[in-house]
Amino acid sequence: MKQVQKQVKISLTDQLYDFLLGQSSQLGIPVTQVVKHMIIEKAQKDSYPTYKASKRTEEAYKQAMLEKDKAILVEDIDEYFAKL
Repeated sequence: MKQVQKQVKISLTDQLYDFLLGQSSQLGIPVTQVVKHMIIEKAQKDSYPTYKASKRTEEAYKQAMLEKDKAILVEDIDEYFAKL
């Protein structure tokens, strides 16, 4: 699948731009790649928060694990639900 690219134009203070140039120089990559890398790092840290499961969910999980030998293989999920 082809991903659509978007452009973002930003204005930076001299201090921030110098920081990016320094990072770019250290890593040997263009400034744009440094910015992309920073965005990706932030997204990976923040996009998938974890929460403690509720007691109800924990109990349902435990019960499901006890009954996993009763599981069935469903080849065609649409057909399976159509027959219910």
